[in-house]
Amino acid sequence: MKKKIIIIIMILNMLFLDVALAAQTKEPIVAADSSILMDYKTGRVLWGKNIYKPRSMASTTKIMTCILALENSKIDDIVVVSQRAALAPKVKIYLRKGEKQRLEDLLYALMLVSANDAAVAIAEHVSGSVENFCMQMTEKAKEIGAKDTVFKTPNGLDKEDHHSTAYDMALITRYALGNKKFKDIISTRNVYTPVSRGKYRSFSLTNHNKLLTDYPGGNGVKTGFTNAAGQCFVGSAENNGMQLISVVLASGWGNAGKQAKWTDTKKVLNYGFDNFKYEVIYNKDDILAKNVEVKKSKKQSIELYLRNDIILPIKDSEKEKLRVEIYYPEQIEAPIEKGVEIGVARIYIDEDYICEGALLANKYVEENTMSSNFDKIISEYSWVVN
Repeated sequence: MKKKIIIIIMILNMLFLDVALAAQTKEPIVAADSSILMDYKTGRVLWGKNIYKPRSMASTTKIMTCILALENSKIDDIVVVSQRAALAPKVKIYLRKGEKQRLEDLLYALMLVSANDAAVAIAEHVSGSVENFCMQMTEKAKEIGAKDTVFKTPNGLDKEDHHSTAYDMALITRYALGNKKFKDIISTRNVYTPVSRGKYRSFSLTNHNKLLTDYPGGNGVKTGFTNAAGQCFVGSAENNGMQLISVVLASGWGNAGKQAKWTDTKKVLNYGFDNFKYEVIYNKDDILAKNVEVKKSKKQSIELYLRNDIILPIKDSEKEKLRVEIYYPEQIEAPIEKGVEIGVARIYIDEDYICEGALLANKYVEENTMSSNFDKIISEYSWVVN
């Protein structure tokens, strides 16, 4: 009887384990119209839904506003508030025309409480006008690699042709997270401004980002909502050395949509942390091509080695689908310097391109022509003229 009970328990445990593993590997089902999960370290897209679909992105726009200001101004700059900024609609901190504030304090208001008046004041300070600033935002997005993003406002309020995609917002966020001050601002839960000494009106700011308190490792990034965009959120979390970026656009409207953006975000992040881990695909200096013929040499060949490690976040099920394709010129002619870039190794999972690494020559190869041999003789012997 005891043996039967033990066997039943073992079978049940196996069934529960199978169910748990199936739940982990199952791709997330989200309310959001567009969504994406991106690995911060490599930029690999781990999952997505309508990732290139153009959509309004509400106050997630302020991610670009913040990073552009950080790169083009000093945080201790004094910003003079214009009437246009003071008249910006809610959400706002009720800046007054002619009021002076430090740029750093306005950036905290921008990212923690999504102050629309702070966004306008920042834009005018950095670029002279809102319109010029929006043009710079759009150009910066293109530089970063965004495929379909146009900024018409610095705060994300609805305006014709103001749009982005889940992919572009993840890409912009990945870029912004490379800035230490940006990371410090978005991960701050509460702040009382001015954050440094100064005779300016003070504000007590509490971050609207629930991910900071409700999700393990949550460290960013920005909420958003407008009537056109619906509930939006760009999130970031780090666990066990892996940082992931999530984007959900149009998770819904009303109270249901407000809750859905958090539920969607947690589903997307959970899928990433539960299923992916970093694997060393190739090590730096690994030889990936042997006996590569070099023309105009004494029948010499070279080997090609990797400049850098190739480390990717992958699922267990993807390991056996990994493949590498090596590319280098059909004609390689001497002389060849050691360490010069000759080719590239491209990594695929099935037919999907993932990344690539540079391939370098492993040794110096001397040119072998009549002219080069004559020059060598000249250089090796001394000639005396009487």
